[in-house]
Order: sequence, then C-alpha cells, then structure tokens
Amino acid sequence: MVYGPLSTMNYQETVQYLYSQLPVFTRDGASAYKADLTNTLELLKPLDNPQHKFKSVHVGGTNGKGSTSHMLAAILQTAGYKTGLYTSPHLKDFRERIRINGHMISEQLVIDFVAKHSSDFDEIQPSFFEMTVALAFDVFAKEKVDIAIVEVGLGGRLDSTNVITPLLSVITNIGWDHMNLLGNTLQLIATEKAGIIKPGIPVIIGEFQPEVAPIFINTAEKKKSRISFASEVFKSKALDQKSTGSIITEFVNVKITPTSLNQYSGLKTQDLKLDLTGSYQLKNIKTVLCAVEELRLQGFIITDEHLKTALQQVKTLTGLHGRWEVLSRHPLTICDTGHNPEGIQEVLQNIASVPYQKLHFVLGAVNDKDISSMLKMLSTDAQYYFCRPDIPRGLEAEGLKQLAQSFELHGEAYSSVKEALHAAQQNAGENDLVFVGGSTFVVAEAV
Repeated sequence: MVYGPLSTMNYQETVQYLYSQLPVFTRDGASAYKADLTNTLELLKPLDNPQHKFKSVHVGGTNGKGSTSHMLAAILQTAGYKTGLYTSPHLKDFRERIRINGHMISEQLVIDFVAKHSSDFDEIQPSFFEMTVALAFDVFAKEKVDIAIVEVGLGGRLDSTNVITPLLSVITNIGWDHMNLLGNTLQLIATEKAGIIKPGIPVIIGEFQPEVAPIFINTAEKKKSRISFASEVFKSKALDQKSTGSIITEFVNVKITPTSLNQYSGLKTQDLKLDLTGSYQLKNIKTVLCAVEELRLQGFIITDEHLKTALQQVKTLTGLHGRWEVLSRHPLTICDTGHNPEGIQEVLQNIASVPYQKLHFVLGAVNDKDISSMLKMLSTDAQYYFCRPDIPRGLEAEGLKQLAQSFELHGEAYSSVKEALHAAQQNAGENDLVFVGGSTFVVAEAV
C-alpha cells in the first residue's frame, strides 16, 4: 500500500500505516521485541516526558493482568477518580488499548498524534508498542487523569511501560509464556517480571509460588519496597459453584475472607458478585482487593460500596471482552483468551464446570507458542475445528490439525475462524458446548 502525506490519512489508513511501517509484536513476534527502554525514553522527550505527569498503578504477570487491570480501573472510576487504562493487545479496535473512564480515545486523536510526530518516528524508529505507549502516556497527561492503570505488555524489566514510577506495582503470577524472550525457567521469567518493582514503591504479588517467591522477596528487600502476597492475605471461594461456569447467573459469587491482616487494617469478610466470569477470577479478585487496600493506605477514598458496585459491571464500565465470555446460548458458545499452559488449565477447569453432552472446540494458535504443551492438555473426546487466526504469526490450520492428531485430537481444518465457528455451531446439538480459544487472536475474530 502506498501512503500519502500522514496529515491527510483517515483513521483506518493511520492504523494501517502503524501496523505496516513499524515492527509489531502481534504480527512479527520476537523480531518486534526490543529489550531496551532507550527508544521509549527518546520518544517521550519531545512529548515533554508525560510519564511523570500522572499517578499510576503498574500491573504485570503471566496470567490475569488484563482482568486485574480492568477491575481496578472500574473500581477507581466508580469511586469518582478520572481513570486512565492502558492494556494490550486489543481485540477489535486499536483504541481499546487506551481508555479514560472506560471510553476509548477518539479516532481523530490517533490521527493527529501520528501526523504530528511522524518525524520523531522516522528519526527514532520506534516499535509499534513503543509508539502506542507514548500515545497512551501523552493522552493521560494531557487529560490530567487522577490515576492510570498501566498493564505491562511483555515481561516487565525492559517493557516499554517500565518508564513510569507508580504508586503501586502488581504482579499477578508467573507461568510459562514467551520463554524465547524472557527465559526458559520460571525463575528467569520471574526475574524479568520483578523488574517493575521500584525503590520504595509497595508491590503486591497475586499468588505465592514457592519456586519464585524468593525472587520477589529478595528484589523487594533490595529496593526497600513493602511486599504482600494477596493469596496469603485473602482466601476466596465461590458461593455458588454453578456460577463459576457463568451459565446460571452470569456472575461469579465470591466470599472473600481475610486470613492475614498484614499491614492492612479493617479487612472483613465480604460477599461480592463479579461480572467477569470464570473460576480464575477467584484468584484475581484477591489481587485486586490487596491493591485497593494499598491505595486506601495512600489516601484514595474507595468504599466497600464502590467495590461492590464496580465489580458487578466491569465489562460495562471498561469494555472488557474475551474472559470466559458467553457468545451465544443456542448452542451454548463460550470463548476465552487463555493461551499458555496455565491459562489453558484454567479454561479446562471452567469447561469441566459446564454441563454438556459433547464439546466442540474451535482451536487456533500462533506459531511461536509452545503448542505441544497446550495440545497434550486437551480432551481426546472433543470434536476439533482447527483454524488460523488472521495474522502473519498464525499457525496454518492444516499444520495444527496434523500436530493435534499426534495427540489423538481429531477434527477438520477450516480456512478462517468464522468458518470454523459456524461449522461448530451447526454441528452442535441442543445440549452441546462450543468453545473458542487457543489464542487471543482467535477470540478477537469470534467476539
């Protein structure tokens, strides 16, 4: 495609320009990952370093950081704070990545930013992700948000978002993902994630995992940062076991009980309803509540009523999709973005909580993931509909089918996600379940 002057491009042309001109991780994979903060810092200079002009919470981890970020944003905006939210990747629209009080930034803002700073792009040659972070921080500063929730893109230590000095750092958990970039042991991955811990800034770790906990404890001690493990402060249980499958009530009904007051005072047992369904939210909510307690200690006025109100409408308030989301009831069709071994394990637990006669699994993947680890976890009793997400990194459906057959997983290959989903829904009986997953990019084409 030939581009004219950037000042004359419309929104779709601007976004296409960004994707085609700059290396994009979601498109190119490891080649787009720049393990260096230099470009980000250089790009922020002509913007007058907006990263220093707003308060923030930095959220990293392997799984759950998206849900955690959206819940925190919903709570803060319900409490009356002008709240920025930066997340990645997006499902449908580039602007999903940057929101203020749940609203995506305008198309014109994206157009103007690219046109105004094209000479900086030419000189610095930033990655797509570096440019997007710069745009987000510029927006948050100019809009004078009270606080921004900033989700780490990949890793932590050298992630482009790691130029902020937050009020609080949050790391949800550590799992096997992006090993080609972050390391091939959990300890190496944890070390990269621990890179968002800042001197003197409190840090909350969602899950106490014995194999990596010492890394976080030692890092926090060296940086004189107060550390809490949410799983050691709260315990949670589903009040209605059926609701974790989201089939009966569309809510996860949770009882939260403090097990250790730690540095927090006044914690009490609460019954909460979460509109983000899926049993893994029982883990995420503990991390969220610890973060809320920390923000309260820092002077934020967040009442229990704010909590309860926000958690029942996170999707409405923030626009979050793709987390154990019901797409249709006839036949029952559910999607989830879980794609690494730990994420798939959570998905399988949720599938097991749903009554069905036969499982129809629409499955796609990207070619730089450890696909064999995922396939060996899947049920041989399901009917599979193999497909390729529409990105260059997408694994060809026929190749996925052949690999799956070596794990006794059988089905047909389809030319697109939509075609695979249509076939699955056509084949499903009244009491069957259709599930869509394996990759965020598969879910993006299904929702």
